Amino acid sequence: MTQDVDSFVTAGNEALAAAEWTRARDSFHAALEVRRTAKALIGMGEALWWLGKLDESIGFREQGYAALRREPDPSQAALTALLLCMDYWKHMGNRAAAAGWLARASRLVEDFALEETRGWLLIVGSETLVDPESGEQEARRALELARRTGDIDLELCALSQIGALLVRQSKVTEGVAYLDESMAGCLSGEGGNPDTVVLCSCNMITSCTRSAEFERVVEWVRAADRFAKRYGCPFLYAECRTYYGGTLVATGDWRQAEVELTAAIEISRSSVPEYHRQALSSLAELRLAQGRIEEAERLVGGLEDHAVAAPALARIHQLRGRPAAAAAAARLALQEQEYGEERPESAPLLELLGELEIGHGDAEKAAERGRALDALGTERGSPLIRTRGERLLGTALAACGAPAATRHLESAVTGFLRLEMPYEAARSRLLLAETLFDAEPESAVIQARAALSAFETLGAEQGADAAAALLRRLGVRAARIGPKGLPTLSKREREVLALLGEGLSNPGIADRLYLSRKTVEHHVAHVLSKLGVRSRAEAAAVAARHLGAGPAAK
Repeated sequence: MTQDVDSFVTAGNEALAAAEWTRARDSFHAALEVRRTAKALIGMGEALWWLGKLDESIGFREQGYAALRREPDPSQAALTALLLCMDYWKHMGNRAAAAGWLARASRLVEDFALEETRGWLLIVGSETLVDPESGEQEARRALELARRTGDIDLELCALSQIGALLVRQSKVTEGVAYLDESMAGCLSGEGGNPDTVVLCSCNMITSCTRSAEFERVVEWVRAADRFAKRYGCPFLYAECRTYYGGTLVATGDWRQAEVELTAAIEISRSSVPEYHRQALSSLAELRLAQGRIEEAERLVGGLEDHAVAAPALARIHQLRGRPAAAAAAARLALQEQEYGEERPESAPLLELLGELEIGHGDAEKAAERGRALDALGTERGSPLIRTRGERLLGTALAACGAPAATRHLESAVTGFLRLEMPYEAARSRLLLAETLFDAEPESAVIQARAALSAFETLGAEQGADAAAALLRRLGVRAARIGPKGLPTLSKREREVLALLGEGLSNPGIADRLYLSRKTVEHHVAHVLSKLGVRSRAEAAAVAARHLGAGPAAK
């Protein structure tokens, strides 16, 4: 007996409430086969969103909005218009379409006096305003409204928006306090709407990455694990996933960074040029850290006029011996509004300009730039800016032969370690070892060895080669032979290691090698033990470095 549309829709909504997205999709599909009602269209859009089919979701939400206007149901239509605004803004990168949907929602709220929706209109409006100070005021109005009406979800989202907008104004300490409060509330289930977790998590990822609060990102992602197991990943917008990939690059989880950035590149390839460029540029920066310059060049080829690619392009020019081109790329980005010199994103470009000045024989100018960065970081409460300033100042003073160089470089090492940025800490150790070479060779050996170990663990080939070469100059044997346990692996274990490097799961390895899953579990355990690594991700990094395994750049 054929069920009616209402029965299918009810089943779909029950599945949505249980976070069973596939069952929800199938129920709404069955309903739509009978008749294309507004509830079935809206439900299908929601199920597809959580399944990661955001482009398809937008299509169903748009059809659902039109059906809601015909019914009419202005309240639900206004909420759908706001969801579409966010979809176009944060996933499609289409500012014009986002503005159009925000205008439709605003008109419905005013024409039908939808006071229960006004707070959400303020939240979405605060996201789309170019001026963060004006956006903050809109979000604070939403917070006041939420507290008057007792809407907990609106309150949590307003707190998150205020925090994000404060960070955009470089008020980092004040901003992250709001972000922390919103994350604590939404992950505890205080609000009850999973969409609240999506907005708060996305704000946390983007804001903390911009301000180099990487440790905070990692801690909140871990705290969100229970939510992710039930509902799925909350970082489905292209923007959030791209920022998350950049965080993983900075914090040294390069294997997972590659997974996230590759996914971001794919989902934004045909629909979100801005996020596509950003994901390509982040992956290019990872390739540069790995010493894979040619791949980095391919990734940012054609992006010379876009500020987001400037850090990677400038570093490529520097490595290729083109200092004038490197300086031009850095200055182009700094002229863009988003890359004002007082933003954390500008710190690597300003440091690079200082490095180029040192190379040009103008260490005093570079030292002044380093002092300015240090002072700015202190004023803005940005440890990242201050730490990069310390490193540049130390490098410049070392070029002048000033004894104070050591103190500033030691401060940079400590700063990057606190920021959970192992690659930058290793680079700083290498600079410190060079500075200590003549005066304190034993201390230089300690720093160079620590740098070599970090570079090896990360898979930073050029850095590891440079650290090994410095150790040899210091009279220490430092041949790079890879993990000691690698030669002890059996032929089968090396095959398993290579497949770990490709990112395969145990069932995937079992299928590829025609082995039982139990046998594969034993092989994986032996590989981890012999290599002395703690996780599959670390084993995969070994495979990428020494067996040539790993996903190809795209």
